[in-house]
Formats: sequence, C-alpha cells, structure tokens
Amino acid sequence: MKLKASLAVLAAAALSAGSAFALEPGDQAPGFTLTSVDGKKVSLSDYEGKTVVLEWVNFGCPFVQKHYQSGNMPELQEKYRDQGVVWLSIESGQEGADNFPSAEKLAEQAGEAKNRANAILRDPGGEVGKNYGAKTTPHMFVITKEGKIAYEGGIDDKPDTKQESIESATNYVSAALDSLMAGKEVETKKAAPYGCGVKY
Repeated sequence: MKLKASLAVLAAAALSAGSAFALEPGDQAPGFTLTSVDGKKVSLSDYEGKTVVLEWVNFGCPFVQKHYQSGNMPELQEKYRDQGVVWLSIESGQEGADNFPSAEKLAEQAGEAKNRANAILRDPGGEVGKNYGAKTTPHMFVITKEGKIAYEGGIDDKPDTKQESIESATNYVSAALDSLMAGKEVETKKAAPYGCGVKY
C-alpha cells in the first residue's frame, strides 16, 4: 500500500509540475552535444532535416519500467526508426551520484530493457535536461525536421505504472509523429509529463 501511495504522489507531483513548461510548441529546440554510452559525441545538429524524439529516461523508475517491460517503448522506437525518425534516450543527473549510473551501467540497463533508440546519452550536470525543462522520466519531446518543438510532455494520458493501461491510452508521441509524417498539424502539442522526477 505504501508503494502505491508513493507512486500516486509522484504522478500527482509530476502532473502539477507540468503546469509550466520551459519550452512551448513552436520554439526552437535547444542545441546540445552529449556523449553516448559507447563514447561517441552526439549533437542534435547531427540530425538536421530529420524528425527527432527525445526521451528522458531512468531505467530504475517504475513509470519507465511500465513502458519497457511491456515492450511499448522499444516497439515505438523500432517502429519510428524504421520510418526515418531519430530517437535519443537521455539520462540527466549529477556525476558521481548514486542515482546517476556510469556509461557502462547505463548501457547495461538499456540492454536489459531492450532499448532500441539511436543513441543512449548521459547528461552529467543536467544542463540539457534543464534547458528543455525535462521534469520526469519519461518526459518526451518531438522535434520537427525544421528543429522546432512539435510536442512535449507525457508519453500518454495514463499517469500510472500499470502495463494494462497502455492498450487504452492515447499515445501523444505516436500521434504527433504520425501527424508530422502525414504532413498534418499536430493536434495535441503538449501534455503534463508524469513519472519519477529527474534528479538534478
């Protein structure tokens, strides 16, 4: 019961925090360069002219585990990568902190979760996360080919840790990507993020 109560508090806090956004849809996505878990420098500018998804992640978070253990997140990553979308998973935190894994540990966690992103990036110090206003894991951003924010917020409208709720959820990220690829206006451009707080 205590765990369920704690998760409910986390989700409620995240929803409350989502009332103010650092970035608004239509804003230019802040540029960045981070190092991937395999030691490569990755810049947002590397993907100029491509649609990009940024996914803030913490593989120890039960809200993240919901989407990985169910296969939902890896399936989305694979589906849209096959359609030319670039998917970047980012973990922000303080270097040396117990809750901020080393590159080796993060790579191991991503492998166990069957993460299929183009790259898994570490954001030591959390500068990139703060620039984007990333509040939770997962917190999702969809960036257009022109480098503008098309969507930001929660992955869907079910702020819980129940895998069974995924089937009935409205997936905002998927909807935004489908609209962009069809040349249509993104209907839902932002929604309250939910999950575990990013540990800045």
